Amino acid sequence: MKQNWKPGTLIYPLPAAMISCGSHPDEYNIITVSWLGTLCTNPPMCYISIRPERHSYEIIKRNMEFVINLTTEELAQATDWCGVRSGKDYNKFHETGLTPAKAVAVNAPVIEESPLCIECRVKEIITLGSHDMFIADVVNVQADDKYFDAETGKFDMQNARLLAYSHGNYYGLGEHIGKFGWSVKKKK
Repeated sequence: MKQNWKPGTLIYPLPAAMISCGSHPDEYNIITVSWLGTLCTNPPMCYISIRPERHSYEIIKRNMEFVINLTTEELAQATDWCGVRSGKDYNKFHETGLTPAKAVAVNAPVIEESPLCIECRVKEIITLGSHDMFIADVVNVQADDKYFDAETGKFDMQNARLLAYSHGNYYGLGEHIGKFGWSVKKKK
């Protein structure tokens, strides 16, 4: 038997990502976001949704660029802290000890400690209600060398121990179950 609930956003788990923004060190900021995702593969596009009253909202709207920094279990405390403290009151890079580094294609910092930094240029902003959606082109991805598998040369997401967010809680991703298409792969 199932219960009926009022409409809500219960699509979980989601990434717990730190979004870095700002065109110069005096305005650099980090906001933790889980309302984000992939929109298109070709061209690569993604989105983040942010409440207009958040400090980072105006920075991103003004500069039209940001970086999605995927987080890890090791970065869980900094990820949470950046989500509950405002950049109006704190220099989040300084307070968390995270390192701003130069992006390649956008004028916003990447977070050096992040295993994957996805550089984005805003294409459109859609007003939705409580949040506005920033639709962006992915213009570059920086991947940390230490997470590449020496044998395959591929980026090892499992080894990065990425962080997920589910209904107010943070989780590690757990064990590998299968890869895309494994359920229909012919057995030898």
